[in-house]
Amino acid sequence: MLSLGLVGLTLALIVTEVMRLMQGWKTLKPAQLTGLMNHDNALVIDLRPINDFQAGHIAGSRNVQMSQFDPENKQLAGAKALPVVLVCKTGQTAGGAAGRLAKAGFEKVYVLDGGIGGWIGADLPLVKGR
Repeated sequence: MLSLGLVGLTLALIVTEVMRLMQGWKTLKPAQLTGLMNHDNALVIDLRPINDFQAGHIAGSRNVQMSQFDPENKQLAGAKALPVVLVCKTGQTAGGAAGRLAKAGFEKVYVLDGGIGGWIGADLPLVKGR
């Protein structure tokens, strides 16, 4: 019984890792995002509602409502070769949008691990307003 449980867990881990590698996007820690913004001119897209965005967001990020998110959006035009980082509240919602960008041909797609909550948890600053 224990051997079957071990085999099942091992298979589950392998399947999870293979799916993660094939999803077309990666997760970033907050410190990695700051490096990407400073050195590679990353485009940061905040998918939260406008009220949440105005209450506090990552400096230089652009707000695109998840309900209006489209890889062909004018704010994303010309960014297919740039690193694009998607940010949501907890890091869960942005994964679907990241998959859509990867399918649309964006080369470097990332999701902020933990979302804006992870950013705040790392004691990094937010700006208010638009």
